[in-house]
Amino acid sequence: MIDLQIRAALPDEAEAVLAFWKESAEGTSISDDVHGVTRLVERDPEALILALADGLIVGSVIAGWDGWRASLYRLAVLPSHRRRGISTALLRAAEERFAALGGRRADAMVLEANETGRRLWAAAGYEREERWRRWVKPLKA
Repeated sequence: MIDLQIRAALPDEAEAVLAFWKESAEGTSISDDVHGVTRLVERDPEALILALADGLIVGSVIAGWDGWRASLYRLAVLPSHRRRGISTALLRAAEERFAALGGRRADAMVLEANETGRRLWAAAGYEREERWRRWVKPLKA
């Protein structure tokens, strides 16, 4: 384990988070822009959790809580910093957040083709839910 700082993202870190995701995360989202990240942080200041090492973003997870469901998105670790306990530390912080808010179960969004991510989630104690599939519809802004 390296010396990590785990903390919530700040609104002015949106560009740095986007650059980190471009290098470290699988896939993209319709919300991958400065406005989307800033809006998330302003709406729920504790949702976007970062791991920093020497001031550099080395990991992230979005721990979204809507009062009903605890949802995990964008668990990512900088490739050069993988296998050092960063995802474990991020998930611990997210799960503690959910428990404090009254969450009873955490759901993770994992790309089907992301084999590394699927192994990570399984190792963290998460199980694939076969009964559900995600249905999406982009909304006009």
